[in-house]
Amino acid sequence: MKKQVLAVAALIALAAPMTSFAMDHASMDMGHGSHQANVAHEEVVDGVKATFIIQPMADAMKGMKMEMPKGMKETHHIHVEFKDVKSGKALTEGEVKVKVQGPDKKDVTKDLMGMQGHFGADFDLSKKGKYGVMCKFKLADGKVRNAKFWYTVK
Repeated sequence: MKKQVLAVAALIALAAPMTSFAMDHASMDMGHGSHQANVAHEEVVDGVKATFIIQPMADAMKGMKMEMPKGMKETHHIHVEFKDVKSGKALTEGEVKVKVQGPDKKDVTKDLMGMQGHFGADFDLSKKGKYGVMCKFKLADGKVRNAKFWYTVK
């Protein structure tokens, strides 16, 4: 009986870190390996190259080998990758906020979460037309930078 209790306790102790690891977006494979076809915008701001990727949620979920959750309103995953222009090194620490203004002039602002070398969040781009995408980011160097562009949903 003592051995069973110890075995169960050991399993619980070993399983606890694994549950938190399972929800760690930084280590999650988001299926963006071949996203270059989805590059929506690139620009250099104060020595930082920002690459914006806009991917339909169905593609993002398929890349993660997951089903689309029922009732999900967001239609696209927007993520941005930052690189130091001089060194080419990925910049993965900081705060990133994106505001998306739809064709109906309504806007949504979200903080992007750090995920496997980029920052990302899901947005509803279900209406056809032109979307304004505005990004404000403060990386590890403490400088606040901005980037903005138009993205058209056909």
